[in-house]
Amino acid sequence: MTATSATAVHAKARTGGPGEDGPNYLEHLAGWTLVVVLAMLVTQTGLL
Repeated sequence: MTATSATAVHAKARTGGPGEDGPNYLEHLAGWTLVVVLAMLVTQTGLL
């Protein structure tokens, strides 16, 4: 096994997704706020 393949096996790929430090409540709140605002917009414009 070469040095490159040995480090590739043990290295964890970081893709910019959520970290392992638990849920970020500000992101959850912002996401649900967006959902509610979008639902209100759809209902007010009569698209649904």
